[in-house]
Amino acid sequence: MPESEARWISVRVTPDQHSVGAREACMTALFAVGAQGVHEDLSALVTHFPPGTDLEAVHRAITEADDLAVIETAPVPDIDWSEAWKSRIGSHQLGDLMVTPPWLAEGQDPARTIIIEPGMAFGTGEHATTRGVVRLMPRRLRSGSTVADLGAGSAVLAIAAAKLGAARVYAIELDGEAIPDAEANVERNGVADRVHVFEGDAGSLLPLVAPVHLVLANIISSVLTELLPVIGMALSEDGSAILSGILYEERSMMVEVLTAHGWTILEEDAEDIWWSVSIARA
Repeated sequence: MPESEARWISVRVTPDQHSVGAREACMTALFAVGAQGVHEDLSALVTHFPPGTDLEAVHRAITEADDLAVIETAPVPDIDWSEAWKSRIGSHQLGDLMVTPPWLAEGQDPARTIIIEPGMAFGTGEHATTRGVVRLMPRRLRSGSTVADLGAGSAVLAIAAAKLGAARVYAIELDGEAIPDAEANVERNGVADRVHVFEGDAGSLLPLVAPVHLVLANIISSVLTELLPVIGMALSEDGSAILSGILYEERSMMVEVLTAHGWTILEEDAEDIWWSVSIARA
């Protein structure tokens, strides 16, 4: 066997940033064809496959999930990536909270630690959009609040809300394959009495759990724009929302949209190419 065929293969996928659900679809496709872990590197998803992997099948699965995804492959040194990928995932201290994978959680204060098992569901703390929402949340969340997390993914934001004092959190996720991960993370973090995971469309389910004091939505800008009227109607009189998943280059456009929909910007957060914002009705 040629040396290049005996090596593990690095696969880097950059999903279509303008397609609803493309990122989640690509991640699902990677796990479906055998990825043991996926690292989020800015807008890209990175994983590794062992020697002998049918790369044509990998390409086909990703393309079927997102036909505009950019796929890059390259051989890597002969390393046990079944364990080495874990070194790419670290802990993140975000204000009073720390988001960490299980293997780095030992010795941490459970009340201030969010343990997320990297898996199929989006949201491990490795992505700037997740971190942006967690940083903005403490100034918008009051003890005893009711919170809705739209596009909850791994439920990391819902868990953060509970650990910051929310009395009830509705974690709403459309992707049925993400629900088991979200429920497992909720149990793992000891907040199942406060966080309730629901499968379904956010636009349909949010009115059913209203009114809420705070809405969290880490979703692409086009979907956020569609949800703004529903979010506005679901909020209590003094409620607010935190939006993320927005590219920084989209900031001016989103500010115009928010203003046109009668929202006031309370606070902004920027990291890498991503922009997060907390808003309230004017």
